[in-house]
Order: sequence, then structure tokens, then C-alpha cells
Amino acid sequence: MQIYRDVSSPNLAAAGKYYSVKVQLYGRFMLEDRTEHVCQIDEMSPGDVIITTDVMANNGERVVAYIDHIGRVEGTIERMVNGGFQVSLTASDRKKNKIAAQLTWLANKHELDMPEDRRHQRVAPRNPITTLSMADGRQYPCRILDLSISGAAVELRMRPALNSQVILGSMRGRVVRHFEEGIAIEFATVQSREAIDIAFEG
Repeated sequence: MQIYRDVSSPNLAAAGKYYSVKVQLYGRFMLEDRTEHVCQIDEMSPGDVIITTDVMANNGERVVAYIDHIGRVEGTIERMVNGGFQVSLTASDRKKNKIAAQLTWLANKHELDMPEDRRHQRVAPRNPITTLSMADGRQYPCRILDLSISGAAVELRMRPALNSQVILGSMRGRVVRHFEEGIAIEFATVQSREAIDIAFEG
């Protein structure tokens, strides 16, 4: 995965400037006629997204898309590109910051050296808001940005030391990486999908 800028420094949405990230994500989108279509996302920023599809659409047409790891986004088609079209996203600053955090994780996850990056399928938590507990009993609210059966990336203000023993929800693990928006955790054991669903069902 290639990025145009080192996103481990200022946020992707810093000072209102948006930086595109090369990604490989999948999803579906709906046009104004309410037809739904599958698509691939090869490039995205907090302000726009390039949707790869064989479906024809019109400049200025409203699009609602559901993208893996990103969620629901919407906007209008700004221009046609080879193999698809570019959508200018309509989103609040808070939503753009959230997208920036998710893109930061996606752009940097190849550096996390976590087993699930290559071998384990991602899991969508039913409730991304949970609690991180430290060995000394301190607890911190956090948001799950990315989750698999063997680990997670969470948005967190504080930074526990690397190799710190933590509990995410009810899952024991250790801190294996720091990144711009938080930390990466490797679970003590590989979990089942059912255990993940129960631990983060909200």
C-alpha cells in the first residue's frame, strides 16, 4: 500500500488539507435511482473517494456508499475517471476526522507487524465503543478502528508502553504498536468469531 504522505505525523485532515491514500477496499454504492452496485476503492481521502465500477453514472449525481472499514459515506460525483468516478464527500468535520483516522490505520497497518494483517479476516464489532483496562486497574474509554480474531487497533488518547498487558473489553492482550490515533493490540490467543461478537456486542 502506498501513501502520498507520511500519515504518522500530522493528521490526514489537518488544517483542512486532505491527502489521498492508496487503498484496496470493497463496498457497494447506491445511485439516485436507488440501484445498488458493488465497487472497489483504490484511492481515498477524507474529502473524496475514487470508486472503481463498470456502472455508468452522471456528473453531479448523488451517491451513497458503504465501504469496508470506513462505513457509510455520501457525496456527489465530481468527475469521471478511468474505470469509475470520483465522488466529493459531504461530511462534517467530525466525520472527516473519523475517516482520516481510519485511513491512517489502513495506510500504516502494514507496519504494525500483527499476525491478523495477513492471516485473519476482519470482524466488524457490533459496538465499536469499549473500554481498555490496564493491569493496575485503570480504565480508559476507546473506539475500535479495526478488529480481527487475533487483535485490534483502537483510537485512544493515552499511550500504554509497548508490551503492556491490557484488556480490551473482555479480551486480554498486549500493546504491540503505537500509531497516530492510538494503539494496536495483539490478543493473548486467537479468538472465535462468536467470542468476538459476545465481547463487543455492546
